Amino acid sequence: WVVAALVFLMVVVGGATRLTESGLSIVQWKPVTGALPPLSQQEWQDAFEEYKQIPQYKELFPDMDLAGFKYIYAWEWAHRLLGRLIGVVFAVPLIWFWARGQLPRSLKPKLLGILALGALQGGVGWWMVASGLVNRIEVAQERLAIHLLIAALIFSACLWVAGGLGPRAVSLVHEGAGRLKAVALTILAVVFLQIFVGGLVAGLRAGLIDNTWPLMDGVFIPPADVLWRLDPVWTNLVDNPVTVQFFHRMIAYLIFTLALGHLIDAWMNAEGRARRGAGIVFGHVLMQIALGIATLVLVEPPFAGAPHLGLALAHQAIGMAVLAVVTLQARRLARDAVMH
Repeated sequence: WVVAALVFLMVVVGGATRLTESGLSIVQWKPVTGALPPLSQQEWQDAFEEYKQIPQYKELFPDMDLAGFKYIYAWEWAHRLLGRLIGVVFAVPLIWFWARGQLPRSLKPKLLGILALGALQGGVGWWMVASGLVNRIEVAQERLAIHLLIAALIFSACLWVAGGLGPRAVSLVHEGAGRLKAVALTILAVVFLQIFVGGLVAGLRAGLIDNTWPLMDGVFIPPADVLWRLDPVWTNLVDNPVTVQFFHRMIAYLIFTLALGHLIDAWMNAEGRARRGAGIVFGHVLMQIALGIATLVLVEPPFAGAPHLGLALAHQAIGMAVLAVVTLQARRLARDAVMH
């Protein structure tokens, strides 16, 4: 649970790092020595000079001074430090409990899998940053989306394992236990897809266009020559801001429909934790859709100090909260649901 909470915080700090254009402020990957920030004026100046060599500084912030650089550096440094902290908080107790023989055999591969995902995430993070250091002023949106998706997988995996520990709390189902489980798992899969597409929206700044709802530029479905204008056609799914925003909306509607159907099904055919969990999932989905619409309509600017910066971060945070409650609902039904 503690690791999951830290990953949640990591994602929020990562969102702030992106919104403040801070992600490229540290242009080197030093997993060990990089834990310390510059400690002298000369070290700060050297780090600033390194940042001045990349396209982002030259094209976006040519007038930035050292104080401005320290601000964006602080966000990226905090993000990386949290990543290191999560690794320590996970690995040290894992070694301790393993050495003392306190880990059930069935738990070991799951925990090793999460540890491997964490190690992969560190490499993917640098792979993402490296994409923005040459010939670009921001990171590649597909790499950003993959980075966010792996964070979501780690977060969900921690909750899945935690939700399977301790005594079972039976959730009574009168009818359709298999259906309830299947729909809960389907919602979980679609939420992962939505998080990935949300990463593409963020990377493309697709939320800064078509800032109306429920229509996009006056229509519900944009014309084909707009949605599929890039060649080859598949590149529209990752490179066309209109297409990416459109699919982000459509997936939200799909999640809403599935969550509503799951709520009705649980209300009619289950009781206890299964029914309450379905209500909690639907409530979180409603909240997230409302935040998404507000962020879109109010046109979230991508820089620090923007009037609605907190709104965009709330949208990202509640997105992770949706993932949390959906994960726990699916885990609960997979483990505890029994026919009555």
